[in-house]
Amino acid sequence: MIDRYKLRDFQMPGRSVAFGVGGMAATSHPAATLAAVDMLRAGGNAVDAAIAAVAVQCVVEPAMTGIGGDCFALLAPASGGVIALNGSGRAPAAASVDRLLAAGEADKGRSPSHLVTAPGATRIGPYSPHAVTVPGAVAAWEKLILAHGTKSLGEVLQPAIACAEQGFVVTPRVAFDWSASADVLRHVPAAEAAYLPGGKAPSVGRVMTFPTLGNTLRAIAAGGAKAFYEGEIAAAMVATLSEAGGLHSLEDFGGFEPEFVDPIKSSYRDVQVYECPPNGQGVVALLLMNILEGYDLSALAPMSPERLHIVAEATKLAFRDRDRFLADPAFAKVPVESLLSKQYASKLRDLIDPDLARPAPPPLLDPHPDTVYLTVVDKDLNAVSFINSVYSAFGSGIMCAKTGVLFHNRGMSFRLEEDHPNRIEGGKRPMHTIIPAMAFKGGEAWMSYGVMGGNYQPVGHANVLSNVVDHGLNLQLAIDAPRFMSYPGDLEIERGVPPATRNGLQLRGHRLAEASSPLGGGQAIIIDRRRGVLMGASDSRKDGFALGY
Repeated sequence: MIDRYKLRDFQMPGRSVAFGVGGMAATSHPAATLAAVDMLRAGGNAVDAAIAAVAVQCVVEPAMTGIGGDCFALLAPASGGVIALNGSGRAPAAASVDRLLAAGEADKGRSPSHLVTAPGATRIGPYSPHAVTVPGAVAAWEKLILAHGTKSLGEVLQPAIACAEQGFVVTPRVAFDWSASADVLRHVPAAEAAYLPGGKAPSVGRVMTFPTLGNTLRAIAAGGAKAFYEGEIAAAMVATLSEAGGLHSLEDFGGFEPEFVDPIKSSYRDVQVYECPPNGQGVVALLLMNILEGYDLSALAPMSPERLHIVAEATKLAFRDRDRFLADPAFAKVPVESLLSKQYASKLRDLIDPDLARPAPPPLLDPHPDTVYLTVVDKDLNAVSFINSVYSAFGSGIMCAKTGVLFHNRGMSFRLEEDHPNRIEGGKRPMHTIIPAMAFKGGEAWMSYGVMGGNYQPVGHANVLSNVVDHGLNLQLAIDAPRFMSYPGDLEIERGVPPATRNGLQLRGHRLAEASSPLGGGQAIIIDRRRGVLMGASDSRKDGFALGY
């Protein structure tokens, strides 16, 4: 086994783990990492730096995230423990299965924002106003910074305001995502005008500005979250959604409140892993880790067909349970304790044939790898694990011209079946895919990490942790390792999966499919308390980097 702290092979392409002693930030965009480190060096703590960074990303990575989206966070204060924040929005009070089905029948065939795609369909369309729940991110940022930050919301928003008003350079991965999803923006004239200059996605190296979004960020900086959820900005957003056929009201926006919640946890070997509770899918990540813990993965090569088969089969079982049970616990009973019992994981392991692939469960959600994740650790060893998203690329594509806010489409995750726990109801939060993670050793925060990529995220959490704990990979190698995903449908694999592994998987009955784009991204920071060093890594699948000082 290799030393997990060893340097990479310098004759091979790749990047080194970042090191620091005064603070560390890891994000998927250079401007965001710089904003976080600047905030730390100016005396801010990890919370201040994380919100500064994510606000920048809401400007410079518009396909992945925005202030019209949601967020979740885990904070491990230096004083101990873990604090979880649920910043996901709720459905309009007027929403119901019957009302949306009726609206879908009326909309059918008239525009790409139709609610359902076929008679009897149980899903909300990606460009539907009914896919827009109240955006939760801005209120969650304010709640977190007031409770645990040292700067004001106005101070930490300044780098994002500068990017929106003075301009930012379109980086290669951002340009790739922008171009791949340009058609989403053509459904709404305001979005097309703002995001497709000259009718097409901006190329690498182009400088872009979003002055209207900058004005909205300035209003939030001056008036706090209230300026977003009440008054002129809220009225403009509600009017835009209403014109598109939505059921949103000013009361839905003004009454929104994010929540501090108790995190959930489970053990993996000698590591305690914390996740946000439902309505997020952190419980799926922990269930998957519980299943994998029963195998001696350290005896298998990280990219061996035996290991990939085990992870793929465990994934199918974990996602079967996700799609059966996961919902807003305020509206439905989610059996978290039962799902996380080691005995239950043992029963699921008994269903895995080491030599034969089982059919994947029917897909209930399309893959939506459109999210940003970041992590920050400050000089006092406060650690923040933070994720922000508009769900699918550019969300719903619905943009409020007066505010520059592009709305997410997280409500796509709701079901339109009365007997399903995740059915849409007024004031309910949909099942969420975005999940931050925090790992402890010996009762102290050890690794703050997360992996983007919609459905892939629980698998990414398990794989990165296993790569470090079971296989001794350094943090950058653990994140960069080739990825694979067995839900939904065929076993999707990245190009880096070796030919011998592919053959071994096919012999076990897996149908392989080449990934059309990278499977997510990821960032992580390890706190090495023995040496007094921070080690950071940022996924080479994205433009960003980890930076310590």
